[in-house]
Amino acid sequence: MILALDTSTDSSSLAVHDGERLLAELTWQTRESTQQVLPMVQHCFGLAHCQPADLTGIAVALGPGSFNGLRVGLSLAKGLAYALHLPIVGLPTPDVAAYPFSSLVLPVCTVIKAGRDRFVSTTFQTRYGRWQRIGEMHNVSLDELCQETDRTTVFCGEVDTATAAVLHERLGQRALLASPALSSRRAGYLAEMAWKRLQEDP
Repeated sequence: MILALDTSTDSSSLAVHDGERLLAELTWQTRESTQQVLPMVQHCFGLAHCQPADLTGIAVALGPGSFNGLRVGLSLAKGLAYALHLPIVGLPTPDVAAYPFSSLVLPVCTVIKAGRDRFVSTTFQTRYGRWQRIGEMHNVSLDELCQETDRTTVFCGEVDTATAAVLHERLGQRALLASPALSSRRAGYLAEMAWKRLQEDP
């Protein structure tokens, strides 16, 4: 059984997954990570009808993202893993954001706000039958992101109304925007990915 923690941006998510089913999941807009996350973890355990002793692993999102959010999530994940003698799996936040789109043929670009009108963008696509990251994460302005997009691309992640308007204006039909619900990073995805990782490398 895995507890997954994603507190890497203003959107936080927790999940408990038993390897076959998602037992509980909570996703919300964070206002104060240090005060909210631990009570939400306890609530998630209650919804899943389990306790920390039932866990066999911890999954955590590694960012990029908010310094404070990442500090809270990583500290909690490491503390639980140490106290319970559990393996811990860390996965980049863009990988979690892109996961629900992994069956698409088109390239998928995840966008995470980096402050000062900058974004961390990461592109994924299925190549040679395998879903994979294409290139590296990089810090770009919105203008630079548009200049780099030379083909029809699905954009997901932290794409607010203003950002979506610019992408549509600059890229036209080349910009396919995921809905806000689909763009929401869910810890259930993180848990599922981490479970697969643990089975491959126990």
